[in-house]
Amino acid sequence: MQYEIKEHNKFRYIEEGQGEPLVLLHGLFGALSNFKDLIEYFRHHYKVVVPMLPLFDLDLLHTSVGGLAKFVHRFLEYKDYKGVHLLGNSLGGHVALVYLLKHPERVKSLILTGSSGLFENGMGDTYPKRGDYEYIRKKAEITFYDPAMATTELVDEIFSITNNRIKVIKIIALAKSAIRNNLGDELQNIKQPTLLIWGANDTITPPFVAQEFKKLIPGSELHFIDKCGHAPMMEVPGEFNVILHKFLKKLAEPATVA
Repeated sequence: MQYEIKEHNKFRYIEEGQGEPLVLLHGLFGALSNFKDLIEYFRHHYKVVVPMLPLFDLDLLHTSVGGLAKFVHRFLEYKDYKGVHLLGNSLGGHVALVYLLKHPERVKSLILTGSSGLFENGMGDTYPKRGDYEYIRKKAEITFYDPAMATTELVDEIFSITNNRIKVIKIIALAKSAIRNNLGDELQNIKQPTLLIWGANDTITPPFVAQEFKKLIPGSELHFIDKCGHAPMMEVPGEFNVILHKFLKKLAEPATVA
């Protein structure tokens, strides 16, 4: 299903459905296709919002995790969303964490899947000679448990990005920023209910990363999905959506007095 991309005040975003805002932050090579099953399911229950992160539009000085978190802050302020359920995949999870640690007042819950912020084996902070399609295809395939998920369309999309010199420079800047910006010492300050959904076969942010997040974020809950890589909401959307919806419904229940 095609969704309207709205453009207001230099922000580009999707907004579907009604209710509490569920804001989705994509990763370094993220696209709307990453979230299509999630959007289609949750737009019947929540206001699903996907801002297009300006990965290649910020000046080089602000092409960083912190720069993207400031963009998210401006966007949420502009839209005046409150009680946000903030979900991030990969770099998007890292951005969500940095935003939440600085602006906890708008966030009701945090959902991380394959998030950077502690450790990641990304596309790397260097690239081979531009135009190496086979290298990009193999890198795309290891994102998933099932390499067939790296469709020709997806590989072509990543290849077109990495074949642009300016975009490559910015990808490297973002990758280096993510490596430098380790949040281990700050995660204990998160007070919001936090859900971690992880692919048991994630090779980019391996399972031990999820376990470390669980240890460091107070009261967080962790779910592993078998035969799943770095993007569970793409690879096993049915199971992902069930876990997420159960978590969100639990937050909506009135507290019981022991």
